[in-house]
Amino acid sequence: MHAGTAFDELDDYLALGRLSHLSMSTDGRRLVLAHAELDDDAVKYVTSLWEVDPTGNTAARRLTWGAESETAPVFTSDGDVLFLASRPLRGGEDCPKALWRLPAGGGEACRVTDFADDVDSVLAARAAPRFLLTTPLLDAADSVAEDRRIRKERKDKKVSAILHSGYPVRHWDDDLGPGAPHLFSGSLDTGGGSGDAPVDLTPLAGAALRDADVDLSWDGEFAVTTWAVPAAGAAMRTVLVKVDTGTGEQSLLVDDLGVDVSAPAISPDGASVAYLREAHSTDLLAPRTTLHLFDLRRGTSELVDVGDLWPTSPVWSADGTELLFTADHRGRAPIFRVRVGSAGSPSSAESPVSRITTDDAAYSDVCVAPDGQCAYALRASYEAPPHPVRVDLVTGAVSMLPAPEALPELPGTLTEVQTKAADGTAVRGWLALPTGAEAHAPVPLLLWVHGGPLSSWNTWSWRWNPWLLVAQGYAVLLPDPALSTGYGQSFVQRGWGRWGAEPYTDLMAITDTAVARPEIDAERTGAMGGSFGGYMANWIAGHTGRFKAIVSHASLWALDQFGPTTDSAWYWQREMTPEMAVENSPHLYVADIVTPMLVIHGDRDYRVPIGEGLRLWFELLSESGLPADEEGATAHRFLYFPDENHWVLAPQHTKLWYEVVRAFLSEHVLGEAAEMPEILG
Repeated sequence: MHAGTAFDELDDYLALGRLSHLSMSTDGRRLVLAHAELDDDAVKYVTSLWEVDPTGNTAARRLTWGAESETAPVFTSDGDVLFLASRPLRGGEDCPKALWRLPAGGGEACRVTDFADDVDSVLAARAAPRFLLTTPLLDAADSVAEDRRIRKERKDKKVSAILHSGYPVRHWDDDLGPGAPHLFSGSLDTGGGSGDAPVDLTPLAGAALRDADVDLSWDGEFAVTTWAVPAAGAAMRTVLVKVDTGTGEQSLLVDDLGVDVSAPAISPDGASVAYLREAHSTDLLAPRTTLHLFDLRRGTSELVDVGDLWPTSPVWSADGTELLFTADHRGRAPIFRVRVGSAGSPSSAESPVSRITTDDAAYSDVCVAPDGQCAYALRASYEAPPHPVRVDLVTGAVSMLPAPEALPELPGTLTEVQTKAADGTAVRGWLALPTGAEAHAPVPLLLWVHGGPLSSWNTWSWRWNPWLLVAQGYAVLLPDPALSTGYGQSFVQRGWGRWGAEPYTDLMAITDTAVARPEIDAERTGAMGGSFGGYMANWIAGHTGRFKAIVSHASLWALDQFGPTTDSAWYWQREMTPEMAVENSPHLYVADIVTPMLVIHGDRDYRVPIGEGLRLWFELLSESGLPADEEGATAHRFLYFPDENHWVLAPQHTKLWYEVVRAFLSEHVLGEAAEMPEILG
């Protein structure tokens, strides 16, 4: 067996630090990231800012020490660090999340903004003392002062009601309104002060900037943002808008019917905007994401050919001749580059796209150094959580940089598995094996199905972490079935509108391959998944009895019910026709379920509303092939979180989630009695 690791004890796992939000100074000499640590009471994570040496020569250094979290760091043109924090006011009074400024030369951070609600995001120009931020204002308020007055009145009179005139009304775990985001522009005092009060550039935005992607030009003269507009059938789509940061004047850049745009990235010379374009799906066709360039001088847009990749997070090289982006690719998410012409138009090279990183990792937060020789990023995989690295853009070599803490030791090994689906398509996945798994000592197998469904098991997840069960002696299979990203458009298309067909048969095929391995015990298996993975867990439960236990988290159960009650119903409606819902709904097979199921759901889950979990639980007990007996006794269990959302994020709830899952699997997969946590009451 393995030596003790942080994955053996849940308290040790929760105490591991978590890195995010890597940012680079304009001269490339400094890196800052956010480091989240469990607080002393083990009930929440508190994030601080740390500086990382780009050369890799010195240890990481902590920059902020606030009692509340400091997040979203960005560098100003003169090297100061802007960040968001909810630091108490004098006298200990709580305040919303505000914008703060940490001087480059050292000293205490000063507060830059004073809004009545949280500042949601911040951007800083690379070559000017300009910054942008988003913060919500009430529709009834015509100024920041009026917004503060009305909010105070609502709070004092305990009014929480929201009057809607459009859709959507909820998003993930947020009740939308009564405020909506506005885009503010501010200019920093070069002497280190807070500068003038930020100016509202979008007083008539309404709900257009909810969940918007924004970029600021290097000279700070304009921004480009996505802008949500209503469409027929209570739908939404996004267009691309240019906003002058001095006057607020707006220019419509991209407005294509049947399309959403995202991730605008302005070129260093301010002449072009790279952006992503997602063609809307239909009941027959899956969506498609492509990379485009908009020429601000000519007012034209061109496709940048990146083959069959679905690009994400484009960033420019310092000289504006290349775009770097990440994309899911066969269980990884490498960094790619594509050359563009000097005028910001796509290159005419025959093979314009090249892969930079070649390891088994997924990359995010890519920052390109000014000299164009290297980039910095956060690298992660199912072998390591996110950590800072330097990527040589000439050779592709990757070097780890000193981080606030070392990477955790794993309780096993990761290997790749592949099989042939029923239609001959290659299907692959990762298999996490516990130390000591051998033919003479085979281990039980858990099939984990990812959510999305347009997703991939290609990067570390703190929420769905296989090593916590590997440490208990299970092998964990992480497959990418039909609908997974990273295998080309045809791989997504073959499962489109056919959730219960190819995605299911792919999962069964790769499970067959896994259990055929000598170190796997084919008689002791379980299946589990969350969100779409929970849907598949429910579908599996109604179509096979091969598993000893099934865990269904935040799952879709009755598709005709889910479709119009989820938070973004129009998105699912494109694929989910009444016929598709009937052909693929798990609830229609409840009578065939004979496997003990653990149902888990949070009441504040607006993506998969609690009604799905409640109906699943009732119908399991009343109509399944394994119903409750006449005295109400049942092998099924329902773990309910009244104040959690789609993911279950509070540290002690995460711990409880894994404790209950472990106990349930122990009883039904291993055949060993296990007590549920006492704290459940």
